[in-house]
Amino acid sequence: MHASAGPSAEERLRRIELVTDTSLAHLDVNELLREILARVRDVLGVDMATAMLLDPGGEELIATASVGIEDEVRQGVRIPVGNDFAAAVLNSERAVVFDRVDADVLISTPLQQKGVRSLVGAPMVAGGDTLGVLCVGAFGEHGFTDQDAGLVRIAADRIASVSKVGSSRAERIAATVLQHSLLPSRLPSVPGVSMDGRYIAGADHGIGGDWYDVFELPSGRVGIVIGDVVGHGLLAAVVMGRLRSALRAYALDDEDPARVLHKLDRKVTHFEPDAMATVSYALYDPDTARLELSLAGHLPPVLALPDDGGDLVKAPVDPPVGVEVSRRERRTTTVELPEHSVLCFYTDGLIERRQQSIDVGMNSLCEAIECAPAHEVCTTVTNRLVTAASAGDDVTLLVLSRHG
Repeated sequence: MHASAGPSAEERLRRIELVTDTSLAHLDVNELLREILARVRDVLGVDMATAMLLDPGGEELIATASVGIEDEVRQGVRIPVGNDFAAAVLNSERAVVFDRVDADVLISTPLQQKGVRSLVGAPMVAGGDTLGVLCVGAFGEHGFTDQDAGLVRIAADRIASVSKVGSSRAERIAATVLQHSLLPSRLPSVPGVSMDGRYIAGADHGIGGDWYDVFELPSGRVGIVIGDVVGHGLLAAVVMGRLRSALRAYALDDEDPARVLHKLDRKVTHFEPDAMATVSYALYDPDTARLELSLAGHLPPVLALPDDGGDLVKAPVDPPVGVEVSRRERRTTTVELPEHSVLCFYTDGLIERRQQSIDVGMNSLCEAIECAPAHEVCTTVTNRLVTAASAGDDVTLLVLSRHG
């Protein structure tokens, strides 16, 4: 090995440590990664640099950003973690040098076509999590020194931090957009009732898997859904979107809420084996003012009558969807909605508080519901129950009122 020409070791280290300076803060994640990789390539005097991130299953490295060999990203290159290069780097706490690489070590077709002959790879670790691998290479026998390897390791740490923060930010934005795109912007007009809904994202975890939905069926009956996917972030929001679409499809084929939830449960158990959700699905008939309801692990709605105040609807609660349990039949309950009554659907974020019995929150909800138009009920309930103490979880509320 020979010493690299150019700036001093101290200068090169300083330039590596500044690859995430504030002048780059305006760039999005992908632009930022490419700019950092370009600086790494220039500081080390190499021909290419690539950031490869682990897929969610931890089975493959995906070329996410690259300079000097952009075809890797355009071609969507994926490398199994068992590859000689990937395995050596991921199993090491330091940068690994390959002075002379052959077909067994070369990690992708673009690298082979470009004629890369020397490689250094370092694990990208942030907060104790391995996010991927930083790979730098030269088209000739570069002769990487121990100092070069150390600089690659420092650069990998910097890029890992940027990737983790940037990915979290991008995920939050994507989840927010997805969540709000799937919430109904306008509820359907239903004869004889008013309806209104609220969704308030939790502060602790950001967007999650809470949703509500209202739709009219060809029969004239109205489907009313409220649900909560276990988990938070983009994955929960994606699962929520799939459940929402599937439930709508099943509702077109079958107007028994219990059978609809049974089909949804089969779908989740088979195609989303790691997902679980609580769901309340009801069908309201405007002609009879009756509502048929089935609960999959979800809290019963609250029914408020003009003279009696609010109380939980007496309906059996079956298992959530996505839970491996004995396949007993799900049940449907019929609920009469007298004139001037109000029915309130909600997710647990509205009533659950740390170090407080859920009964306390339930009683507060029952007391807060007045027999009034739906938008007034939503405003009153959120004003009384949604406070700083409830900011940790998502809150979803949907009200159907026969008042007026």
